[in-house]
Amino acid sequence: MTSSILLTGGTGTLGRHVLPLLRAAGREVRVLSRQARQPADGVEYATGDLLAASPEDGIAAAVAGVEIILHLAGGPEGDAEAARNLVRAARLARAARAEGSLGVRHLVFVSVIGADRVPLDWFASKLGAEQAVTDSGLPWTTLRAAQFHDLTLTVVRQMAKLPVMPVPGGLRLQPVDPRDVAARLVDLALGQPAGLVPDFAGPRTYGMADLSRAYLAATGERRTMVPMRTPGKAGRAYRAGENLAREGAHLGTRTWEEFLAERLLSG
Repeated sequence: MTSSILLTGGTGTLGRHVLPLLRAAGREVRVLSRQARQPADGVEYATGDLLAASPEDGIAAAVAGVEIILHLAGGPEGDAEAARNLVRAARLARAARAEGSLGVRHLVFVSVIGADRVPLDWFASKLGAEQAVTDSGLPWTTLRAAQFHDLTLTVVRQMAKLPVMPVPGGLRLQPVDPRDVAARLVDLALGQPAGLVPDFAGPRTYGMADLSRAYLAATGERRTMVPMRTPGKAGRAYRAGENLAREGAHLGTRTWEEFLAERLLSG
């Protein structure tokens, strides 16, 4: 099977929404997975680990013959190294492409809003991955997205487990639905390389107290909420809104309240 698109992170929160959209668009897709999988539903799987000590073999096979790479894989650390390994394999594949083949003609990466402004290791790792994409020599597009509803729910749910619920003062979020981000990414991947495109965030900006109240209302729980101050440079960055989308951002449609209704009230 010849796949026109390589998808990393295809089994993650975002990838699970991106994959069916690519298939619905009639595209052949190869998904990079750390575990061996059999082809299914028109999807080919390549085995490889972007953070392996010697990732070349598996990643080289994964990028062979593809024209578009949609890089969604990420984690709490190692994003910059993973991107560099992927870029290295993509460049080699492009250089060794068969006559008449385009090789990799579009590398698309999803990053996080504030990657260049919030002084935390995870943001710095995303910024390093962005730089690897920018310096790749390949035509590229990078989309910075806000935190997903699912991650916001994890944070609020953990705080609600405490007898007194802490509320970081000045912290605002624009939680976004991964389905909205997936649709935007597929449009970008099937379009022309565009460099760093406008941010993508949820339709509303919430303080942590608003997010917490909506969660408690949806679950029927009661908690006393106590304001707390986030210290240090990261706290100052969050209070300054450095994690929020900039002017001209594209916005999703699904609100935090709608997400909670679907995830909690209907479940």
